[in-house]
Amino acid sequence: MNGRWRFLRTGDAASRSGRRGAGAALALALVASLVGLAAGVGDADEQGVTAERAAVASVPPPGPHWVFVPDRIFRHSLLLDGDSGRVVGVIDSAAELLFPPPLWSRSRGEIYTADIVYSRGTRGERSDYVTIYDARTFRPVGEVPVPTRIGQSNVSYGYAELLGDRFVALFNQFPQVSVSIVDIEARKFVGEIPIAGCAGIYALAADRFGTLCGDGTALLVVLDDSGRLVRRVASAKFFDPVADPVAMPGGRDGQRWTFVSFAGMVHTVDFSGEKPVAATAWSVHGEGGDGSRWRPGGLQHVALHPAAKRLYVVMHEGEPGSHKRPGPEVWVLDTEEKKRVARFEPPNMTAAFMAGIVGVEPGTFAYRAMEWLLPNDGVHTIAVTPDDEPVLFARNAELGAVAVMDARTGETLRVLSDVGLTGPTLRVVE
Repeated sequence: MNGRWRFLRTGDAASRSGRRGAGAALALALVASLVGLAAGVGDADEQGVTAERAAVASVPPPGPHWVFVPDRIFRHSLLLDGDSGRVVGVIDSAAELLFPPPLWSRSRGEIYTADIVYSRGTRGERSDYVTIYDARTFRPVGEVPVPTRIGQSNVSYGYAELLGDRFVALFNQFPQVSVSIVDIEARKFVGEIPIAGCAGIYALAADRFGTLCGDGTALLVVLDDSGRLVRRVASAKFFDPVADPVAMPGGRDGQRWTFVSFAGMVHTVDFSGEKPVAATAWSVHGEGGDGSRWRPGGLQHVALHPAAKRLYVVMHEGEPGSHKRPGPEVWVLDTEEKKRVARFEPPNMTAAFMAGIVGVEPGTFAYRAMEWLLPNDGVHTIAVTPDDEPVLFARNAELGAVAVMDARTGETLRVLSDVGLTGPTLRVVE
C-alpha cells in the first residue's frame, strides 16, 4: 500500500486533561483518515494505478537497532529498524488484544510467538500454542500445542521468554500459577513447573530462570537438560510487598536482574549462584532520597544497558498509587555510582502521532505548533539496545508512535509515526 498508514487513537488517558486531548486527537484522526482514504482512492482511479502481485521477500540479518512494536488493536507486531525508520516485517498474532512481543533466536534463525485462539472468535474451545516462524521470510514453519493456561495481562511483561536457544517458557495464571516449558529444538511441550505465589519469567540461561514472589522474595528455578524441574530456591526477603512493592519490568545483565519499586528503590538480584541474592537497595533520588514527588511510572518503564552501567526509568510527578501513569521524563542512573546522571525528555508523542496522520513533517512550523498545542502525556514504555552506540525507544501505550533517542545524550533522532495504534510493550532484537 502506497502512502502513510492511517490509524486512530484509543485507550484511557492518564488524566482528565489527557482524556480531553485524546478525544480531540481521535476526532481529528478520524477526519484525517477518512479524507486521506478518499483522496487515495480518487488518485488511484485518476492515475490508473494497477494492483501489484504480492510477494514474500527475505529479511536480512538483524541490525543493531531493530525493535518489535506490538499493536493490540490490529493484533500484530511490527519489526522496525530504528536507524532507517522503516518497517522490516510484520508478525501477526492470533491472540486477542493482550499478547507478549515475539521472541527472536539469532542462532536458530527463528521467531516464536505465544498464541491463544478460540474456535468461535472470542468464545468457544480455546487452543494455546507456540508458533515458530522462519526469521528470513517470516513464514510460519511449525507450532507446538501447549495446555490452555497461558496468562495474559495489560503489559504481558515476562509472560513468554526464551531460555538460551533451547526452551521457550510461558507464564500461566490458571488453574494454578505455573510456567510451561516448550522444547523448540524437539518442537514439543515438556511440562509445567508450579511457582505458586510468584509472577513473571526472568530469563537467565537455558537451564534456569527467575521469578518475583508476593512475599518479597525472588525464586530461582533450575531445569535439567530436558527442561524438567531440578529445584526451586527462594532468596531472602528483600522488599516489602505492601509498603513498597517491586514492579515486574526489569533490566537484565547476564544472570542478574534489576527492578525498581513503586517509590523508586532499585533492587538488583543475582541468580547465578545456588540461591538468589539481592544487593543492598538504593534510591533513584540519591542517598537517602530527596523527598521528591517524582516517582517511577508507566508500564514497561525500566531498561538497562549493562555495558554502560546505565539504568533508564520513566518518571512522573505523582502520589502513591500513580505507578501506571506515563512520565514526561526518563531518568538515567549510573548503577555503579548509584546516582542519577541525566534526565531525558522524550518528544511530544501526541504531536508525533497526529503529525503522521495528517502528513506534517518533523521540523516544520506546523509540527512545532502541534507540539505546543497538543497535550504531552509522556511515555509508558522504554527499551534500550545493547550495542556500543545504543538507542532508547520510547512509546505512549495509547498512541501509534515510537521515539528513537540517543541513549547516551537523550537527543531525539527520529519519531516513527506509522507504527499502528496502541500497545504497551517493546522488545529489542538482541
